[in-house]
Amino acid sequence: MANPSPPGITLAAFNSASPQAAERDVLACCGSRSFAKLVAEGRPYRDQAELQAAVDATFNTLSWDDIVESMNEHPRIGERTPGGGWSAAEQSGAASASDQVRQALAEGNVAYEKRFGHVFLICASGLSGREMLTQLEARLGLDEEAERVVVRHELLKITRLRMTKLLSL
Repeated sequence: MANPSPPGITLAAFNSASPQAAERDVLACCGSRSFAKLVAEGRPYRDQAELQAAVDATFNTLSWDDIVESMNEHPRIGERTPGGGWSAAEQSGAASASDQVRQALAEGNVAYEKRFGHVFLICASGLSGREMLTQLEARLGLDEEAERVVVRHELLKITRLRMTKLLSL
């Protein structure tokens, strides 16, 4: 499922990495192959601002299929991930939630997947299990088009956060 989190590297090291290594590192931040290829091909980046602008611009070109491809690399909220990685740290609020909240998240995940056909995606960093559950319940009431807008926004937040972690920025 999720790509393991690579060790942090510098922007200079990212810029000088082989195309395959750069794509692999970006793929750990966003599971869309198109995204990883385009960001890697855009190197070298002068600074953090130029890279973040490229991340945003590239993200805006992604098709819904690219978004789904990336979502498929994310575990369900509250699910333990083998080997930990970024998802485990990002979802620590769910892991430390009460049994009742964890059970409600598990049930909500199933209802969400039945309704929308994909995993519930939220930038969980800094959120409690209760906050994640509240968002999940609210988003179950959205129509498909509105939920796609929210999913894109949440995935972009996750991608930005992970790119920052990757590049020790």
